[in-house]
Amino acid sequence: MKPQIDRHDTDILILGTGGAGLFAALHAQQSAPEGTRITIAVKGLIGKCGCTRMVQGGYNVALGNGDTVERHFMDTIRGGKWLPNQDMAWRLCEQAVVRIHELENEIGCFFDRNPDGTIHQKAFAGQTADRTVHKGDLTGIEIISRLMEQVLARPVEKLQEHRAIGLVPTKDGSALAGVLMIDMRTGRFRFVRAKTVLMATGGGPTMYKYHTPSGDKTMDGLAMALRVGLPLRDMEMVQFHPTGLLAGDHTRMTGTVLEEGLRGAGGQLLNGAGNRFMFDYDAKGERATRDVVSRGIYAEMRKSNVSPNGGVFISMAHLGPEMVAEKFKGMVKRCADCGFDLAGGKVEVVPTAHYFMGGVVVDVDTRTAMEGLYVAGEDAGGAHGSNRLGGNGVANSTVYGGIAGDVMGADIRRMGALRDPDEAVLDAEIARALHPLTRKPDLVQPLRNRLQEVMWDDVGVMRTGRGMERGLDGIAQVSDALMETGVAGDDLAFNLTWHDWLNLRSLCDISEVIALAGLARENSRGAHFREDFPEPGDLDASYFTVARKAGERVDVSREQVQFTIVRPGETILPEDAPETLVAAQ
Repeated sequence: MKPQIDRHDTDILILGTGGAGLFAALHAQQSAPEGTRITIAVKGLIGKCGCTRMVQGGYNVALGNGDTVERHFMDTIRGGKWLPNQDMAWRLCEQAVVRIHELENEIGCFFDRNPDGTIHQKAFAGQTADRTVHKGDLTGIEIISRLMEQVLARPVEKLQEHRAIGLVPTKDGSALAGVLMIDMRTGRFRFVRAKTVLMATGGGPTMYKYHTPSGDKTMDGLAMALRVGLPLRDMEMVQFHPTGLLAGDHTRMTGTVLEEGLRGAGGQLLNGAGNRFMFDYDAKGERATRDVVSRGIYAEMRKSNVSPNGGVFISMAHLGPEMVAEKFKGMVKRCADCGFDLAGGKVEVVPTAHYFMGGVVVDVDTRTAMEGLYVAGEDAGGAHGSNRLGGNGVANSTVYGGIAGDVMGADIRRMGALRDPDEAVLDAEIARALHPLTRKPDLVQPLRNRLQEVMWDDVGVMRTGRGMERGLDGIAQVSDALMETGVAGDDLAFNLTWHDWLNLRSLCDISEVIALAGLARENSRGAHFREDFPEPGDLDASYFTVARKAGERVDVSREQVQFTIVRPGETILPEDAPETLVAAQ
């Protein structure tokens, strides 16, 4: 029997309440015509879930004292190994200046300041200036808490604990009609029609053994986009943060990030023998970019130069325990909870899957190839290329979230009536979600553990063609086993096992794309390092991968990077700033 569907209409629907989603809601309210219905939907609770809240380090922005937007832009392009969409990267760096003042003056954020009252900016790896604005080491909590207060005070409809499970197009496939969700509180399906939809569900590469996001971040948005045929770029680019807390398999604190500012402040990485090793791998030592430091640590692990739990150590004690305890209060406490003394001793760390540079292909206004669908934040590809600089993540989310809100609010002025969905797609998405209820119940977590081992071993920090082929076999085995694994469906209200199953299916789908895109890139750029193709290739002939669903198969092609602002070997100076992009603001 076909389940009942609650049907609901709105004008602007925002999926996700991280920095991108909340900023989009505020900007949409300002730019949309009076009377526009704005709805935000989130898998958890507003302000209590998502990755922006977990940001420790800070927010990159060029605020003077020798720093410029052009310099920030060049660091972003070089850090991304010449793969970023340059128009997106420029807009990110330029608009970060606008957004940081908006955060302080309109949203109410308080960032750390220098004795003279100016905003304090600290050093982060891979950057040529101290440009990272922060609130101690709890920057994300400050930003999300203030954004949450603003949104909760506005007449915005809130659908909390609503899980998006399917993008539903019109019958001709030319536009998005709405989004199918599960009301997790009741277990009922809800279809929400909207004129414009922002997908800001975040990434969350939790298919790896060591990962920083919470376990409910499972690439749902990208999996939905893949199923409706949207192109996804740079899907091989999984960023491993070098210093994830390594406290053993018994605690979920393992994988939690110890932020970039530790190394920026002078923290040292030591192997199991107590020797500092990063200068063996890069002249910048611990201040090299995340991809380089992660590979250095991984190389020590393969040599068995490891700490008791199998990683390496980070040491801050030489900087003075009092200073460390004052500057990094959050991390000192987190480490103490796990039995480590960050201020005065050594803490075990391991590379941890942290951020996903890949995502849906979008333009600089967050529009996708499907009318009515916009993407911002970690769901969108292009801005970071092959490697994201620490501090550029929350800047990207808030900058492009605001842009999406502005653009959606303007676009609905030219849109007519709500679109009718393709009912066949709607039925197929419901059947897909109900599949585990037709199978004999069994445990889901062992399968997720197996996927994490496969991805860490074969599609992880350092890769080979043979390893990724083996990884694809392992992913397929997990996926096949999952399809034969059922969950008890007597009561679907807060049926967390059902949602665990849906989480794992999204992870399996995207894990396959990561491996296929990795096989298609036969060189080493940024986060993607192939031991069988260790050279970066010709920078002037740089390409990015594009993955698309073709029936039951995923095809991966290559597209040339367009050097719209600067070419390899060049740099951009203030007098060279792109006038068209400046004017577009």
